[in-house]
Amino acid sequence: MNIQDIMKLKTAWDTFTANHPKFPAFLNAAKQAGIKEDTIVAISITDPEGKTIETNVKVTPSDLELFETLKGMHP
Repeated sequence: MNIQDIMKLKTAWDTFTANHPKFPAFLNAAKQAGIKEDTIVAISITDPEGKTIETNVKVTPSDLELFETLKGMHP
């Protein structure tokens, strides 16, 4: 990833968080609580017509490794 891509990503994230200010607070709360192995992460999406799709994942050790790698990329 080059510096221009990183800057685009930062700009997009800044716009996203301005549009959805509760989301970073949610992420911080999840971080404070700690995501451990066997934690269930559930996601649902509801479209404008009301149709909902849902899924969940049980966190594995390799997921935790990914999270640590991503945290290390944060400036």
